[in-house]
Amino acid sequence: MDFGTALKDWRTRRRLSQLDLALRAGTTQRHVSFMESGRSVPGRGMVLRVAESLELPLRERNGLLHAAGYAPTYPETRLDDPAIRPVLDGLRRLLDGHRPYPAIVVDRYGVLVAANDAFPLLTEGVAAELLEAPVDTLRLALHPRGMAPRVRNLDDWARHILERLRNDLARTPDERLAAQLAELEGYLPPASVPGPEHLGFAVPVRLATPAGELRLITAITTFATAADVTVSELKLETFLPADAETAERLHSISAVV
Repeated sequence: MDFGTALKDWRTRRRLSQLDLALRAGTTQRHVSFMESGRSVPGRGMVLRVAESLELPLRERNGLLHAAGYAPTYPETRLDDPAIRPVLDGLRRLLDGHRPYPAIVVDRYGVLVAANDAFPLLTEGVAAELLEAPVDTLRLALHPRGMAPRVRNLDDWARHILERLRNDLARTPDERLAAQLAELEGYLPPASVPGPEHLGFAVPVRLATPAGELRLITAITTFATAADVTVSELKLETFLPADAETAERLHSISAVV
């Protein structure tokens, strides 16, 4: 896709007019129009400005640079590269500090990167093949041989997961993510009519365990100032007790282990 077409496509997806984008990027509507039509060749700095104004993820910013004929600005470091070790060490400290509550680190596609020692509490009874690396935590959550049989409010929790994926896809098209969404939708019956069970501020997952039902809410943390594609796509997902009973059960389980 050429730069002009890509720019117009992203602007349309963000529901911005040419004037809106021009004001955000510190340029003119005429310049935006000329860039989209191919009548103006933007400099590298302008490409980065419009990419930032469009709130593109770093991977997509590199893609826009490539479409304009420039080399990528943001590196994409492998997870096994020593240069990224300080980041992973920091995440490991966060994971350990979250005990006795489960916590995981996943990549852009929900593939497990790291987990604390409370995570197995969520995966009790899961089919062994679903825990073979690379572990797809989205599949793990909704697969009939994964966590799904133990989730007592599966319809509501699944709706929460699928809506999040649909929102991600609406903002940033991705063939692999679209395939994941289609797979997950295939595991579930048609959406039910009632609204989701909630606490007024979040949708909990109600998980059956030998120690009793756990009611957990999730929080997702990302690196807001990341300048590396890999780091920017890492997510720390923590599972917090939604009530005092769940907190007590998690602490009791931790004390036994």
